[in-house]
Amino acid sequence: MKQSNNNGQKVPLYKRILKWALIAFGIFLILLIPFLIHVFSGLPSLEELENPRSNLATIVYDVNEERIGTFFIENRVEVSSRVLPQHLKDALLATEDRQFYDHWGVDLERFGKAIIKNIFTFSREGASTLTQQLAKNLFQLKEKNETSFETIVRKVREWITSVQIERTYTKEEILEMYLNISYFGKSAYGIESAAQIFFAKPPSELTLLESAMLIGILKSSVVYDPIRNYDNALRRRNQVLLNMVDAGYLTDEEFDNLKQTPIVTSVGIDRRIKSEAPYFLEHIRQTIGADMEKMGYDIYRDGLRIYTTLDLGMQRIANTVVSEHLQEVQKAFNGFFSWNGKQDIQRDVIEKAIKQDLEYKTAVTKSEKEAVRNRLLRSKTFIDSVKNATTYVQGAFVAVDPRNGQIRVMVGGRDQSVMYGLNHVTQVRRQPGSSFKPLVYAAAMEAGLYPAFSVLNEKFNKNGWSPDNSGGGTGGYMSLRKGLTNSVNIVAGRLVVDDHVSLDKVVSLAKDMGINSPLQKYYSIALGVFEVTPLEMATAYGTLANKGVYNSPIAVLRVEDKNGIVIKEYVNERRAALSESSAFMVADMMRDVIKYGTGAGIGRWFNWDAAGKTGTTQNYADAWFCGFIPQLAAATWVGFDDHRIKFGAAYGQGARAALPIWGRFFGEVSKQARKFKLSPLVYDAPESVEKAEFCSESISRGEAGLAVGGCSSVVTDYISKDKKPSPCPIHTGGLRNNNADESDIEW
Repeated sequence: MKQSNNNGQKVPLYKRILKWALIAFGIFLILLIPFLIHVFSGLPSLEELENPRSNLATIVYDVNEERIGTFFIENRVEVSSRVLPQHLKDALLATEDRQFYDHWGVDLERFGKAIIKNIFTFSREGASTLTQQLAKNLFQLKEKNETSFETIVRKVREWITSVQIERTYTKEEILEMYLNISYFGKSAYGIESAAQIFFAKPPSELTLLESAMLIGILKSSVVYDPIRNYDNALRRRNQVLLNMVDAGYLTDEEFDNLKQTPIVTSVGIDRRIKSEAPYFLEHIRQTIGADMEKMGYDIYRDGLRIYTTLDLGMQRIANTVVSEHLQEVQKAFNGFFSWNGKQDIQRDVIEKAIKQDLEYKTAVTKSEKEAVRNRLLRSKTFIDSVKNATTYVQGAFVAVDPRNGQIRVMVGGRDQSVMYGLNHVTQVRRQPGSSFKPLVYAAAMEAGLYPAFSVLNEKFNKNGWSPDNSGGGTGGYMSLRKGLTNSVNIVAGRLVVDDHVSLDKVVSLAKDMGINSPLQKYYSIALGVFEVTPLEMATAYGTLANKGVYNSPIAVLRVEDKNGIVIKEYVNERRAALSESSAFMVADMMRDVIKYGTGAGIGRWFNWDAAGKTGTTQNYADAWFCGFIPQLAAATWVGFDDHRIKFGAAYGQGARAALPIWGRFFGEVSKQARKFKLSPLVYDAPESVEKAEFCSESISRGEAGLAVGGCSSVVTDYISKDKKPSPCPIHTGGLRNNNADESDIEW
């Protein structure tokens, strides 16, 4: 039936169809314009297309360019397509996009076939090309829980972006970007991270079977995880191999020979957490993070390369030594420690732990908090965990190269799996005890004293300060050499109370040598009562080892961008802190500490010529040992995070609780001396000092003078050529020998 127009004439059917078609097309255009505006508003800009930015992991290397660890949001490291094995590329193309080199970003034929198959088989077959997948992942085009409409919009965006990518990049560049941005599970973003995490090797060394497994994971990092779902991973890997057969990359015979081979991985370690130097990594982050931010770089996103001073070989030795020794100390401590009489401490630590409990902190009302508190107080498990944590023996060990200040080893705590834990090397200050005495003796040498100089080893009381010797023994005059060798408190104390060296000089010299922590001008400084860090002590000892020249500690050498361009180099501060003669004489006295004195236990593990000093604080709260050879200075501390917990005399001496770490470490590194570029160098006297003979009687009277003809008994020791002592005041005659032979020092 024909419709009529206004004039009563009949309108042909084709005209009516055309009219409605035009109306429909107009409506379509009206709807299409905002749709296209919406589509194009979500497309990446031309600048983003030309300079796509993905989150690249920053890699940290040791001094030998061995990888220490990474900083990342996504554990991704870029790798060039040139170094990727061909079978990896073949496996990818055979599985994901066989027409990759023939299409222009969108494979319309494949798309059409997929649509038909999905309609008639009610299945879901993807038709995205590698370029489309790259566009989706690179520019985050896909949203979570997207609606059907959003899926359509996203697909259109993928097509447009894919075409633009194909116009901007070569096929090899697209392939490279795809493999660098894809997620393989186990926090591995990109083929470099995947190869390292699953097989502990760079991607260039991947075998055919390893490549096939990794390509198989791309379909689902959970379903085909070889660690959690081995059977699924094996089937998927073999499917990838079959795809390579179908695509002509493998023969049937090759497939038959390969399919039965089991999957062998490196256990799939998450390297965000596991590091052999976690405290050092955190120190690095704190050291350069702000610098990089000021320069416009993000250490978590920009794929930087940080080259550091750490020696992983030494670090591994230190990790083992510290762990094993602290376990021994913990066992011994648990054998004698008791909470009896320590109820105040127990109540305090429990209350602090309650306030840190998550349930307690999230409770809103006072009554809710009180209910949580009461429940925790009734929990034996909670109470025991708090008590165990409080009595957990902690330790720190740090080693630096005194010649340049470069940090070679950093063990910041007992727990080596913790990256962001409290770093006892840099963040914890504790009294160094007698290990501080060499700095006081150094100030005395600068003031004109010498190792044979003697002071009265008798009790004194200076403004209420009256220290005792360990063991309580006193008597007569004692040379500074003997005083330091045997760690005699009164001798060290008399250096400051008898005005042999001023407190001002001790404080200023300590700062010049690397002690940046606050020091007060009190007489008790002679016994190390002011708190310092192990890194400061290692640095100060390094100044003695380096002939009096201070080198500030340094952890980073340089930082490069992802293209290998150096963006920042780090240099340390270097200055003369004390004279070479003073540094040598103190170091020589410290050699006797290890040969004959409180550090003699070192000989069980280490027999090189070395200098060191033990440290034991009041009531045995902290144990120290610091020492050096010319190429390496190190400090170790052992104690508790709660300073109210103490070892007791049975195990809290520096020689017992701390010294074994130092000795065992140096013993092990000496076995690999060539690898670590160490040698058993002797401490040759500088030109500014000479050996001289002293009258033994004058030393015993506190008048230490150079031996003359009438002196019957002499002692040989070093003096500074420009600060020579007076002749013996007791006897007469000319000087017997102002240049004694090169035999060992007598005392």
